[in-house]
Amino acid sequence: NCSTVLKSLHFITRPLSEEEGNFSLAYIITIHKELQMFVKLLRAIYMPQNIYCIHVDEKSPKNYKATVQNIVNCFENIFISSKRENVVYAGFSRLQADINCMRDLVHSKVQWSYVINLCGQDYPIKTNKDIIQYIKSKWNGKNMTPGVVQPLHMKHRTQVSYREYVHSGMSYVYPTKNIKAKAPYNLTIYFGSAYYILTKEFVEFTLTDARAKELLEWSRDTYSPDEHYWVTLNRLNG
Repeated sequence: NCSTVLKSLHFITRPLSEEEGNFSLAYIITIHKELQMFVKLLRAIYMPQNIYCIHVDEKSPKNYKATVQNIVNCFENIFISSKRENVVYAGFSRLQADINCMRDLVHSKVQWSYVINLCGQDYPIKTNKDIIQYIKSKWNGKNMTPGVVQPLHMKHRTQVSYREYVHSGMSYVYPTKNIKAKAPYNLTIYFGSAYYILTKEFVEFTLTDARAKELLEWSRDTYSPDEHYWVTLNRLNG
């Protein structure tokens, strides 16, 4: 019952300030377990002027997926990703899940400025207003995806080809003996966090630019590509 959900969980139903009402954020949340944690996270970051794409792991139990769908149905600005992946930790599927949500978000009617990605075990320590003011103060028009040139101890992640083993009980990534070709366009690979705050313009760039598409294809059989993909693209000139 949607009215019960909104009232009992005390979801915010209107912008708390003019500044927030004029600055919409997009969120990507990838989840696969612990429904209560997801609901608490959603409640903490929910604002009616924002937009939220939820990626539910295809391997999740049917009743979990159905319950998430029931919650999402109560909100016009929350939706489940139109394409779902069998997510494997450190696999390409984790990166693909974010990209699936991005494809949906760029077609949203909500004019969002930045996208923030989270997992179901995250929780904010700042308010929506704090986040907006921090973005405006230091990062206006810039991406937050810090990183360094690929360290030696991480070279193995892109030197050999990796494969995903997908199983509902135990999924993992394993190396093969196949040596990978060098990155396309002679790109310097950077490494950083899989988590980011990105501008809408950058998201549109990653979905359309030839270099971004080829780097994505090259990253398909690397280890934990979400830790190098965004930061490498952000270092491109221009």
